[in-house]
Amino acid sequence: MLACWPSPACQIGDARWRRMAAEVPEDALGRRISCGDDRATVRFVGAVPPTEVCGGPDGYVSSFQNLHPSSPWRRLGLGPSPPLHSTGVWLGVEWDDPSRGKHDGCHQGVRYFACGHPSGGSFVRPAKASFGSDFLSAVRRRYGEDGAAALDEQINISSKTLEWTDVKERSLESLSVVLLEKCLVNGPGADGDVLRTTPNVRWLNLSASLLVSWDQVVAVARQLEHLEALQLSFNRLSLPSESASRRGAFGNLRALTLIGCRLTWTQILECAPMWPKLEELIVEDNLISHLDRPPEGVFEELRCLDASKNAVEQDSLLNLAHLPRLEHLILSDAALSDIRFPDAAAGAETSAFASLEKLNLNCNAISEWGVMDELAKLPSLRQLWCRGNHLVSDDRNPKTANQMLVAKLPHLCVLNGSQVSPQERRGAERDYLKMFGEEWMRSEARSPSRREFARRHPRYAGLVEKHGAPEEGELKKPRPFALKNQLLKITFVFADETSRPPLVKKLPVTMEIGKVKGLLARILRVPAGDLKLSYTSAKVVGPEYEMGGDLKTLFFYDVEDGDTVVVRRQ
Repeated sequence: MLACWPSPACQIGDARWRRMAAEVPEDALGRRISCGDDRATVRFVGAVPPTEVCGGPDGYVSSFQNLHPSSPWRRLGLGPSPPLHSTGVWLGVEWDDPSRGKHDGCHQGVRYFACGHPSGGSFVRPAKASFGSDFLSAVRRRYGEDGAAALDEQINISSKTLEWTDVKERSLESLSVVLLEKCLVNGPGADGDVLRTTPNVRWLNLSASLLVSWDQVVAVARQLEHLEALQLSFNRLSLPSESASRRGAFGNLRALTLIGCRLTWTQILECAPMWPKLEELIVEDNLISHLDRPPEGVFEELRCLDASKNAVEQDSLLNLAHLPRLEHLILSDAALSDIRFPDAAAGAETSAFASLEKLNLNCNAISEWGVMDELAKLPSLRQLWCRGNHLVSDDRNPKTANQMLVAKLPHLCVLNGSQVSPQERRGAERDYLKMFGEEWMRSEARSPSRREFARRHPRYAGLVEKHGAPEEGELKKPRPFALKNQLLKITFVFADETSRPPLVKKLPVTMEIGKVKGLLARILRVPAGDLKLSYTSAKVVGPEYEMGGDLKTLFFYDVEDGDTVVVRRQ
């Protein structure tokens, strides 16, 4: 830490300095703070000259070892008094959101602290920052002394709805769900407080707290023997010293959410021995790239993994293939363009991901139909989501593309959230036969052309055996689909103006999102740049898909007739 050496004539009163220093905890360095809705880590505590570095023997020094023990500067790691022109103690912080900062810890040529982002740091007054409070204080603020605030509480965690059902005596001791998101929890408090006050918690949310390490989380969890689900999103937690020896703290944990924690896969694996019974892990929007193979005994109970919004190295996906119980894998917006299972020939089954039933590949960069042929090798795959990719049929009709998906994936029961009925499957497979029948007939059996056809259409021979070969008369193709002439009936709803009635419009499927915004801007009388669009499918209840590219079309986002577009102000 750097500090300026003062000139005696410029010193302010020691009593005033003590008052300033008292605003800062003794262990402030490395602590987490909150400034409104923003979170940061304290990297520096001390005085910062507003105009120049003060004079002295060396200009500045890095530490002072021989000060009187009562000196507030010694406690802060600084000199015996404040520097010239200083107006008190400052906190040098590194923001979780780098756009909130102004520099990298260097001020007027003086390095006060280091920052991971060139503009992720700044100085703030201690009075503007909150260092938070312990777990028990946060619980009492949130629920009151008797837990009355939780009487009508209902929450969805890990796709399950929880509420007060059979609890007759409602008190802090009977709380099964504790939600402390953004409640600025900074630690467990006095030893045993959590156990004495909230011993029956099963579902705990400590997202966006001020915890600094997994050791603090362990100290809370050790007192919650019934803990099943834990949310720790948007925290910055240092790794535990011995994760394997801390298993007992999470002995019953089944679901863990770590969204936006800036974790690498290596760090996650280092912590994983603490969670021996974990079934669901959500690590969306972290720093995950290469997926190393989990060690023996790690994630053996894992059933669902969500690694969305991470730039995953697609070749490393196979390092997860041995997980014995993995049923649901979510890799949306993960920059994937290719998936391969080299252990199995075309049309055969792979030994990888033996239990995988659900796969979400929404919003990736998949453009080759061969990827779907690879997914057909997965023996248990029943549900697939792949909206927002670049899979296009020759006629550029989204419905035709969906038919090809169904035809290529023999065991698929749900596509993009919609059930695939036996009638739909039969129609899709027969249309697929007709679609490529002419090319199949031109290729001669046992010839290189037939082998090449079989490589690109590994299911075709099986479909011929199932439905019979297409007749020549069926191969006469209808007039090509005119994409530009297709109109979609879209319902626009306005999330920020609930009193405004929905607007129904018919728009061409090739219309760009920027032009859709322009149309809405004229209606709403606001700048088009202020609008944010997303859509929900008429066939699937629940999911909402963002439409962020102004130059991309409705067709690119797989918007279909009858879908709803949600309009918001940014």
